[in-house]
Amino acid sequence: MSETPDRQSNAVTRKHQAIAVVDFGSQYSQLIARRVREASVYCELVPWDAPAERFRALAPVGYILSGGPASVYEPQAPLIADHILNSGRPILGICYGMQALAHQLGGKVARSVRREYGRAKVTFVQPHQLQTGLPATIDVWMSHGDRVERLPQGFTSIAESDNSPVAAIAKDGIIGLQFHPEVVHTPLGKELIANFLIEVCGCAGDWTPSAVIDEAEGLVRQAVGDGRAICALSGGVDSSVAATIAYRAIGERLTCVFVDNGLLRKGEADQVRDTFAPRFGQQFAFVDAADEFLATLAGISDPELKRKAIGEKFVRVFEREAKGLERCEYLIQGTLYPDVIESATSDNPAAQTIKTHHNVGGLPAQMALKVVDPLRRLFKDEVRVIGESLGLPEEIVWRHPFPGPGLAVRILGEVTPERLAILREADAIFIEELRLAGLYRSVSQALAVLTNLRSVGVMGDGRTYNNVVALRSVNTDDFMTADWSRLSYDLLAKVSSRIVNEIPEVNRVVYDISTKPPATIEWE
Repeated sequence: MSETPDRQSNAVTRKHQAIAVVDFGSQYSQLIARRVREASVYCELVPWDAPAERFRALAPVGYILSGGPASVYEPQAPLIADHILNSGRPILGICYGMQALAHQLGGKVARSVRREYGRAKVTFVQPHQLQTGLPATIDVWMSHGDRVERLPQGFTSIAESDNSPVAAIAKDGIIGLQFHPEVVHTPLGKELIANFLIEVCGCAGDWTPSAVIDEAEGLVRQAVGDGRAICALSGGVDSSVAATIAYRAIGERLTCVFVDNGLLRKGEADQVRDTFAPRFGQQFAFVDAADEFLATLAGISDPELKRKAIGEKFVRVFEREAKGLERCEYLIQGTLYPDVIESATSDNPAAQTIKTHHNVGGLPAQMALKVVDPLRRLFKDEVRVIGESLGLPEEIVWRHPFPGPGLAVRILGEVTPERLAILREADAIFIEELRLAGLYRSVSQALAVLTNLRSVGVMGDGRTYNNVVALRSVNTDDFMTADWSRLSYDLLAKVSSRIVNEIPEVNRVVYDISTKPPATIEWE
């Protein structure tokens, strides 16, 4: 039986260069990772207190130290590990990362007289590789209450702002930035990070789609060996890419299993079957388990319990299917990096669980199948690039994300056949109108939520007391942060009118204008 299933069978020898992004708890840590990947350089986000063995396994050519909420002079403040400081590799410290460098290398950090938060201008006063191809003065985003008051021996200040005479420091390959180059509010921040990667670390930019595909295939081939595997295929881009890579790796020893859990969008089960049955032929299996899942969810209202119940039921269905296949011991999933980050796992034990993803922390502790996640280090946009490289159809590559627990986590409260029917219709109307308006591709994810609220309304001169539906549409690059879509009033009015007129059980529609953070994209 398999313990800690989220870590099983996911190790493979890497051939490309890597950067370790050391996470000190910044809200922007994932953005640093995204900027590194955008420069075609592989990186992993590693907690500051992770064992040295984890860093050695990554074999980084350089380190980036994130910001964080602590002050370095406080007791128990997180510090840079000695093995990083003594590695001889280039280091880029951002905000708290710079302050930790200064503090630990003999400088002095103290509270600023005036906190600096928001836009600022930074001027480079010393030439440096970090500034290659950039103007002397750049717009940046500051967010700090502490500052470096005395430099460590041998360091020089290479940039300053009105409030920060030490806005950047450097000594050989060790660099500190008081500002945040990873956020969009630092317009040339991406170029600064790329300069660190290329000019300072000597990265070749070998994190390309072909390299990712080769590595993912190698992971599957190495994990499965001469055995068989099943792939959890939902029809979304993540599982479709995982299935295609696995099929390239082990061929007919793979069976793609699509489970109709009764929690899908309108017409989705037929659409997935029509798309993938011809593609995989005898290696495609369709399982109707709707009644099983609905019975499992009966009486459950808590979203975490829903996710865990659905995660376990999926595994039991896959185990049952695997029993009919000779030497089938592996389950391949389309788990992505944001799923791993948001679910506290053995990969990231210090992380706070934002929500348990059914295919990560929602998996049962005891499983008969070993899990293989060939995409677990990728962001959504990276997977889409790979999907296009693999020749997957546009309607798959650009299909909006849909959670594994399906509509169960878009229904607040208990899931029933009646409530599912209401939400399916509302969701279908919203997506149809987005497509008709030519906006489906321009928004990143759109969905309807059936709330657990009821409201008074008037229809046909009579009083109603019916359900409230919430609409949600967001724009994002990485799905770690997101902004709400500025849809036109006319479009929202049309969607609202159709929902309340075509679905008798609904009399009110609201639009969610929350960003992520503080909200998440899904409501549960």
